[in-house]
Amino acid sequence: MLLIQNGRVLDPYTGTDAPGDVLIGEDGVIEALAPRLAAPAGCAVYDAAGLTVSPGFVDGHVHFRDPGQTAKEDVLTGAAAAAAGGYATVICMANTLPTCDTPEIIRYVADKAKDCPVQVLQAGAVTRGLKGQELTDFGALLAAGAPCLTDDGINLTSAGLCRAAMERAAALGALLSFHEEEPSLVPSPGVNFGSAAAEKFGVPGARACAESAMIARDIALALDTGARVLFQHVSSAQSVALIRAGKALGAQIYAEVTPHHLALTEEDVLDHGTLARMNPPLRQETDRQALIAGLCDGTIDMIVTDHAPHTAEEKAREFAKAPSGITGLETAFSVCCTYLVQTGRMTPMQLIEKMSMNPAKVYGLTDRAVRAGNYARLVLLDWTANKVYQSYRSKSSNTPFTGAALTGAPRAIVTGCRVTEA
Repeated sequence: MLLIQNGRVLDPYTGTDAPGDVLIGEDGVIEALAPRLAAPAGCAVYDAAGLTVSPGFVDGHVHFRDPGQTAKEDVLTGAAAAAAGGYATVICMANTLPTCDTPEIIRYVADKAKDCPVQVLQAGAVTRGLKGQELTDFGALLAAGAPCLTDDGINLTSAGLCRAAMERAAALGALLSFHEEEPSLVPSPGVNFGSAAAEKFGVPGARACAESAMIARDIALALDTGARVLFQHVSSAQSVALIRAGKALGAQIYAEVTPHHLALTEEDVLDHGTLARMNPPLRQETDRQALIAGLCDGTIDMIVTDHAPHTAEEKAREFAKAPSGITGLETAFSVCCTYLVQTGRMTPMQLIEKMSMNPAKVYGLTDRAVRAGNYARLVLLDWTANKVYQSYRSKSSNTPFTGAALTGAPRAIVTGCRVTEA
């Protein structure tokens, strides 16, 4: 048994924001919540004084590079990074090597993660080999445990194939998760088109309309088919406006945003170089403000990290040849607390909603509230700690947030009766 004492329960599912102790039984199920509970005989006690106790975070967009690129990350190191960041559940994208287009890879990831404190789910691919030509066996991937289907990183350029995928997904009740960038509008990836950073590094960059053009197309297709569609790592003001309009029209669409798009702009690429190279790229301050506004008004549903580990050698290449993406699991809460809560744009409860409750609901993860009868998947958070990240549990450290002065930090996750310190 485990008793979490002296904390403050902060739970958007129940609206609870009050001091409370949480007693967890030997089976890992929450037995009781009360302002004050006595520890039963033989019960372990965790003193959560100064911390909030909330449903663990859910990250719908990570890359653990396993199988195929485990020099960058693997299931176990990725899960360790997730635990350090306060995550109860993560969803790995399908661009593994080989592509996760068969049930075998989903089962491989599930088996490797079975003893981790973090629940690791593996998405299935929409098309075989991510080639955008032939749809996978959606039913088989879903039956094996895939929480969604995605060709993340590669846009479905064929409108006809995309519509067929939506029809099939709608019939099965499956969620499709799309990376939206029209390749013909991306002269070079990783940096905003026409920015000072693009000029500095000698590349044209990626146009914002590459994203919004595909989002507009796929809103129309979602309305036509009734499919549930998630737009990944939205980056531009125009995309936010289109998603807001699509929701008003009744489309079953959702959107995610990353901490780095909420905190940084194209100007930061000048200072951080390849550590701030990502797809879609960091854009202008007006885009950053639109993303925050969209998150606050519900247009954007969730915050995800797009945790994308790369080796130091890869990121040391010249800008045009370096891979895109940054790590983010360990820094996400601190970045969001600093740029959203400390600035007064969101309350702590609203941030928990975007990092925990909303993604859980979109992905159909149930019984996540801090409530008696639910299996404990909790995060303990310090909202005022001064935090500077210098080292990581991840194998990789390709992030522009190393050395930054941030506020707020995860202290531990609780999985059943198991406490994993951050």
